Amino acid sequence: MLLSAQKQSIINTYKTSPKDTGSSVVQVAILSERITVLSEHLKSNKKDFGSRRGLLRMIGLRRRLLSFLQRKDEKRYQDTISKLNLRK
Repeated sequence: MLLSAQKQSIINTYKTSPKDTGSSVVQVAILSERITVLSEHLKSNKKDFGSRRGLLRMIGLRRRLLSFLQRKDEKRYQDTISKLNLRK
């Protein structure tokens, strides 16, 4: 689970304008951090199938957001996946 301060630091890192809190780049960055935290949780709790389902749902949402970003702005898409160390 992300704390408010962690989420705010992610938003400050990836925002494109001063009031940007919900652009697709920011959403992908937040989802990536949540996926990382949940993946670590599942390494020690292998039978937590409810969390595994949530993880798969977050991965799907991130994939859809990245596809949207790729269609709309290829340069921002490339910058985003390079900053977050994602592979597509």
